[in-house]
Amino acid sequence: MFASIFAILMFIAAGYSIGSVRIIKEGNAALVERLGRYRGTLEPGLNFIVPVLDSVVLEDSLREQTLDIPPQRAITKDNVDLEVDAIIYWRIYNLERTYYAVEDVEFAMQELVITTLRSEVGKTDFQELFSSRETINRALLDILDEATAPWGLKVNRVEIQKLDPPQNVLDAMQKERAASYEKNAKISEAQADVESMRLLSQALESTGNGREVLQYLLAQRYVAANQKIGESVNSKVLFMDPKSLTEGLVDLINEGDSSSK
Repeated sequence: MFASIFAILMFIAAGYSIGSVRIIKEGNAALVERLGRYRGTLEPGLNFIVPVLDSVVLEDSLREQTLDIPPQRAITKDNVDLEVDAIIYWRIYNLERTYYAVEDVEFAMQELVITTLRSEVGKTDFQELFSSRETINRALLDILDEATAPWGLKVNRVEIQKLDPPQNVLDAMQKERAASYEKNAKISEAQADVESMRLLSQALESTGNGREVLQYLLAQRYVAANQKIGESVNSKVLFMDPKSLTEGLVDLINEGDSSSK
């Protein structure tokens, strides 16, 4: 009988010892409650609790995690409707606060990010939105980090992944960009023509046979123009007296020279 009682006691002691041991993985932490009230936080490694009285209510990671926010509709300051999404890098630094201060931490964070993201986009004009992405990221980081501190969270980084305006806005942007390129090209071409005319004027002034040089250049242009007309599918025959044209232009230049004296 004594042996039976001893065996029972040993069984109870073994069960007590096994039930009191909790091993927490590296990078994690666990919360312990005693009779429904918070008693402490278990660190990584071997820990002991009181069976029956104590219970581990939560074990979670303290490592950095990501929260991917799905595309959300937002409106810029100048009323452009677009879709924007973001990714948040965060971690738990106080598991007690995270568990007891908010019911569903990831859902709460997601709603906070969406609200803040729409607010920041609404402060910026559409044309400035793409160049201001880093500024918006920093603003989001500051706001979210401060707002989630009471939850025992630390927001390390916020990245806006994409900004997708409607197709009609993209088409308008492309047309505006093409018009800008065409305008710059015409300006460059006009500047080149002005420079060519300046150099030609200097060359004519520096030589004693300006009339002959001008006749030669006009003859070159005349031949090149006739060649292009001939190569055209819808070409037409054009009769023009190059001598008359040349003499007229030379007389015009001579008149300008005589009037300036």
